[in-house]
Amino acid sequence: MLKTHIEKAKVYVTARFKNEGSVLRETVQAEGLGVETRCEIASGEAPEKLAKVIRNAEAGCYVIQTIRRPTEVKSSYTLNGGSFDPEAYTKVVSN
Repeated sequence: MLKTHIEKAKVYVTARFKNEGSVLRETVQAEGLGVETRCEIASGEAPEKLAKVIRNAEAGCYVIQTIRRPTEVKSSYTLNGGSFDPEAYTKVVSN
């Protein structure tokens, strides 16, 4: 869209996660710890023009924006063609 010539670009992404708890006790909890990106660009274009491309690419990236701006997640389930609520089957744990 910006008619910027980029001879070569490599993007490296590192994502870090952790998982703790027990599946059997239903205490499992996953968490994202962070994402790092590194982009190596080869281009004869002016740095100002390339900076504009990079800013637009990040602003228009669905994955980056979903991580930066928490997004509501709605889930629905069916079982054998009918509606299903897994929370209705939560075990009551007595102390």
